[in-house]
Amino acid sequence: MKTLVVDDEPLATERLQLLLARIGGVDLVGTASDGEAACRMAEALSPDLLLLDIAMPGMDGIDVARELGRSAARPAVVFVTAFDHFAVSAFEVEAVDYLVKPVDPSRLERALERARAHLAKREAGIQASAPAGQYLDEFWASDLTGLVRIRAIDIDRVSAERDYMRLHVGARSWLIHHSMAALEEGLDPSLFVRLHRSAIVRRDFIAGFQRNASGRWIARLADGTEQPVGRLYADSVRAIAGR
Repeated sequence: MKTLVVDDEPLATERLQLLLARIGGVDLVGTASDGEAACRMAEALSPDLLLLDIAMPGMDGIDVARELGRSAARPAVVFVTAFDHFAVSAFEVEAVDYLVKPVDPSRLERALERARAHLAKREAGIQASAPAGQYLDEFWASDLTGLVRIRAIDIDRVSAERDYMRLHVGARSWLIHHSMAALEEGLDPSLFVRLHRSAIVRRDFIAGFQRNASGRWIARLADGTEQPVGRLYADSVRAIAGR
């Protein structure tokens, strides 16, 4: 797997080189210290994988991934960064994985395995993650232990909290920095429905509907909670009920 390392910190680049040297099946084809150089080298070397820092002067890692994502043979991207708050942006440019410095050797090996699987599926004509224009299938969220990968199909509902969205999965929940409009557009409408300006619910998590005293619809959810249906979304009730 031809790999290009991109990081503006020489010590971080050297550490990755040392770790990669201990892992079989990896061909380090070059290193770059800024985003512009990374794009030039990727075009010249056609790497399979970029181990890509995010916070770099000038063109940052998200910009690099976005630029390379326009090419027909776009490389897989694993972000390697000292910060955890870029996780949502990393997902939006279809990163295969997201590593936080200092990189744990076993965690790097797992990321490389994910990259190999991603490339193998793409070679077979099957996208491992949703390409641009299709639907989100997973999210990254921060918690006390680091970063958590959340599959979209596991999300029961989404609720808005100011500039953040809370993803509810069973008894747990995580905040991500996203907009409700972007989530509504990004989530598969065959699986999710927006019921309120501040709520999206997985369709099979809806147990039923009832009207309150003022005639407005209330969704009864599988966990026993209720979600009011906004007036603008009343058509969703009729569509779900086939009425």
